[in-house]
Amino acid sequence: MSKKLVAETIGTFILVFFGVGSAVLMGREIGMHGIAIAFGLSIVAAAYGLGAISGAHLNPAVSLGMMTAGRMTGGEFVGYAIAQIVGAILGALVILTIASGKADYSLATNGLGQNGYGAGYLGEYSLLAALLFEAVATFLFVTVILGATQAGAPTAMAGLAIGLTLAGIHLVGIDVTGVSVNPARSIGPALFAGGKALADLWVFIVAPLAGGAVAGLLHAAGVTRADTV
Repeated sequence: MSKKLVAETIGTFILVFFGVGSAVLMGREIGMHGIAIAFGLSIVAAAYGLGAISGAHLNPAVSLGMMTAGRMTGGEFVGYAIAQIVGAILGALVILTIASGKADYSLATNGLGQNGYGAGYLGEYSLLAALLFEAVATFLFVTVILGATQAGAPTAMAGLAIGLTLAGIHLVGIDVTGVSVNPARSIGPALFAGGKALADLWVFIVAPLAGGAVAGLLHAAGVTRADTV
């Protein structure tokens, strides 16, 4: 189990380093499309590099979906979630340290790729819009993950399918919430950004966990699970 937790910590670090790092360090140069691709590539890298050890969940909402689908225990879920949050915090800290080396960077002005909604945040979408997007997008994301990794699925392509799904979700929703679909990804930057990022954080914990849990329950019920012979 300890080896799995180390893998989840490193894998979530990769997710934040690639995804949040692209937004903070290269956002003006690559735009939203580039950031979306960076998040997708982070999943591909972690899935093929560490997936054989831990499954490369990298996300408490994914782990909760796995638990409600009957693929992991409650204790395993807690361990994974803690490891994922630690990895995200470390990733955010490294990105902040690098960004702080740029003469004109200011955490208060430039941010740290934190998620949010409402006045002053990207498209200024409402709370309802943020909750709905995060819950639905996480449900779809976890449904794809459960389907791509189920028995009988072409698992050699699972990492690519999951990474492309996350990239697609970012192409839809960056302007809405910055896209979380992952409580750990949101917690890491918010702890350093503070203020509004911390005030908004509950949205990016509650909505993704709800979406992930429902995806797992439907999979367990056989609704989104392939019939086995």
